Amino acid sequence: MRYVIGLIIALVLNAAANLLMKVGMKSAAASGDVLKDGLSVALRMLLTSGPLLIGLACFALNAFFYMYALQSKALKISIAYPIMVGGGYALIAVTAHLHPALSESLTWPQKVGVALILVGVLIIAWNTDGGGPNAGAFSYPST
Repeated sequence: MRYVIGLIIALVLNAAANLLMKVGMKSAAASGDVLKDGLSVALRMLLTSGPLLIGLACFALNAFFYMYALQSKALKISIAYPIMVGGGYALIAVTAHLHPALSESLTWPQKVGVALILVGVLIIAWNTDGGGPNAGAFSYPST
């Protein structure tokens, strides 16, 4: 169970990192192309932007927790990766839609798509060995 918790923490950190990078780059994009004045100016902008720095820190922590989760013998990569990617996509899409700094629109077909992705992730996690809820990633002992 502790590896699944590590995977969930990694998922949330990955989504937070992506959202923070988008927020940070929105302000940078207002001034035009980030690299138009050269790499040193872009690096200075990166090192002085709170959202970008926190986003990078979230990426680093995400990698740490994801590696922690992957050390589990019971949590297969064929389960962990879809949870990270599909769950992360859904979390980012919904948060970007609801967060006032991003206010991204989601059409009804996109909302249905997000729901289908989540259903797919649940099916993968739930029924990994064909045995129903007792065979999925969330029922393995923490080894």
